[in-house]
Amino acid sequence: MPATLITLTPPQDPSVARAIAQGADGDSCTPDLREAPWSFDAVPGYGPGSSMADNAPTATPTQGELPAEYRDATDDELHDRIRAARETLGERVVVLGHFYQRDEVVQHADYVGDSFQLARAATEHPDAEAIVFCGVHFMAETADLLSGPNQHVILPHLGAGCSMADMASIDEVEECWEQLEDVLGPLDEPDAEGLVPVVPITYMNSSAAIKGFVGRHGGIVCTSSNARTVLETAFARGRRVLFFPDQHLGRNTAKAMGVPLDRMPMWNPRQPLGGSDARAIEDGRVILWHGFCSVHRRFTTAQIDKARTEHPGVRVIVHPECPMDVVDAADESGSTDVIRRAIENASEPATFAIGTEINLVQRLAAQHPQHTIFCLDPVVCPCSTMYRIHPAYLAWALERLVAGETVNRITVDDDVAAPARVALDRMLEATP
Repeated sequence: MPATLITLTPPQDPSVARAIAQGADGDSCTPDLREAPWSFDAVPGYGPGSSMADNAPTATPTQGELPAEYRDATDDELHDRIRAARETLGERVVVLGHFYQRDEVVQHADYVGDSFQLARAATEHPDAEAIVFCGVHFMAETADLLSGPNQHVILPHLGAGCSMADMASIDEVEECWEQLEDVLGPLDEPDAEGLVPVVPITYMNSSAAIKGFVGRHGGIVCTSSNARTVLETAFARGRRVLFFPDQHLGRNTAKAMGVPLDRMPMWNPRQPLGGSDARAIEDGRVILWHGFCSVHRRFTTAQIDKARTEHPGVRVIVHPECPMDVVDAADESGSTDVIRRAIENASEPATFAIGTEINLVQRLAAQHPQHTIFCLDPVVCPCSTMYRIHPAYLAWALERLVAGETVNRITVDDDVAAPARVALDRMLEATP
């Protein structure tokens, strides 16, 4: 599907789900996206979309069967039921929606934002009994960590995980830490200049267990919004940084700060010493975990070249989770909120080619019809796990709350929660 066809024309319809349902077979990465998400609830894996080829851990949660009354309901019926439940619950519930959620869900959210913004939003309603997080599992865990003890965090679909987050398990990270200690000595002992050998940084896209590990070892959580600020903070405390799970955000951020590529060794958890050697680790400044986002790995320099050829003067903005050559070829890179604000602040009609998840791109195109806005990727391939949150699951979760029942509650064990909160508090203090 040519990139120009993704540009919306009046009447504006930002629904990726409807675009996939109405499109031709080659318009999306898999025809399975046309089916309702409950068709895949019992199937192990991340579901159709950008992460469908990624290996899901055996312990990946699966969603139980959704009652037929929700599966059989029309779109209008589901929206009416959601609105009625919201009205009944009032301030007892807060709904958070990530930028990458389908538009049919985002319209019901009290807050829409990136992971950093939603982490803050989770702390702003201490009197709400429930926080319904329309995002993915690690985000709901973070909301549980930051919310009050009497608040319940609900993930409408338990299968909404994150393949990137699953690329760094707690066992793999702890094994990495032990191997680094064998090379560098005790990692919590500062040298004569007061610097420790390694400061661990985990991207927000990681499990609560990983965040707890980082908190115990003097590290910090980062988001794409504050990655540079967090790296600067870490370099003030340590000789090196262990950055996981996304190699691309770590590499792109460190490179922009002047760290040479030859001082960013890769750590593959499936190889001894991460596939590197002791000298590379000793000389390294940023040790990059071998992880990635399957959405942002789809973007290429060839797509940028094509956009520039077909749209002279196009402004190319990509997410820093994209590969380095893509970020280097783009005009700008930044978090989802940076991308959003760049378009909002454009005073004259312009053409934008955006390298991030399609739901956000379509929504921006609908909200700013004065601009031509399209996704760099010519194939509509949404985040597999975000796409599993459907209005039917939101209606079900909210109506169960009305009935006095909490479904799909996400909780973090106390032994993990305490150090994870320390790492998250450091993140919230590192405002870019």
